[in-house]
Amino acid sequence: MTLRSMTGFAREAGDTGPYRWAWEIKTVNGRGLDLRLRLPPGHEALGEMARQLIGKALGRGTCHASLSLARAEQTPVARINTALLNGLIDSLRGITLPAGIASATLDGLLSVRGVVEIIDDADDEALLARLAADVEAGLSRALAALVAARTAEGEALAAVLSAQIDRIAELAAAAEACPARQPEAIKARLAAQVAALLDSDRRLDETRLYQEAVLIAAKADIREELDRIKSHVESVRALLAEGGVIGRRLDFLAQELSREANTLCAKAGDASLTAIGLDLKTVVEQFREQVQNVE
Repeated sequence: MTLRSMTGFAREAGDTGPYRWAWEIKTVNGRGLDLRLRLPPGHEALGEMARQLIGKALGRGTCHASLSLARAEQTPVARINTALLNGLIDSLRGITLPAGIASATLDGLLSVRGVVEIIDDADDEALLARLAADVEAGLSRALAALVAARTAEGEALAAVLSAQIDRIAELAAAAEACPARQPEAIKARLAAQVAALLDSDRRLDETRLYQEAVLIAAKADIREELDRIKSHVESVRALLAEGGVIGRRLDFLAQELSREANTLCAKAGDASLTAIGLDLKTVVEQFREQVQNVE
């Protein structure tokens, strides 16, 4: 599986009968999958379908999805109820009008309620069903485009993370090979620190001196930190090769790498080893920032 970013955008639009619809989907970083869905009034029934499709397509990220829907204006159709009109005319033929009363005219008959009917092109069930199907298909296409965009960005992100984890491995190797870690260098520093203790307090007994020497030696040993950094580096490489929804696990490993880098710097008793530790902390922090974008 490939690595995917959590950021992306997609838009899909179409026409169904008199309707013009469009989906817009935008995703940004998030701890989990946070869906924020907006639907036009009267079409809330599409919500469950949208949530299911988006939930299957995305693993993590804050997702803003909105559907816009507009119906084209249509001219109403006027229809004459000829049966009613003819019935009125036939009825009027048999009526003798009083003096001063004019006979009915056509415009008067047309004004009778029900003679002229205004017919709106109302949506039938078939049109609404076709609209729902088209909107669902449009959402599927938009999600496919969104996933493709997140995958493309994820591939670039994977290259950056791989380069950073390689650099972390190089710095860990440099720390391990640093001359300051050689037994002779550690022995010299230890001797200097013990001498400083003796100069500061002539009353220091041999037992206390031994304890202080052991503490100094233990603080100078970064073997455990280097071993854990190597282990975390291998775990990161395995996850990058695995791909998929690995962002949370990468974030955990980034935190562990940061902790080991901080400890290494705290234990470094030599300027050269401190410089390597500071470079290591910088690269690990850059790695942590990039990991926040991984799905």
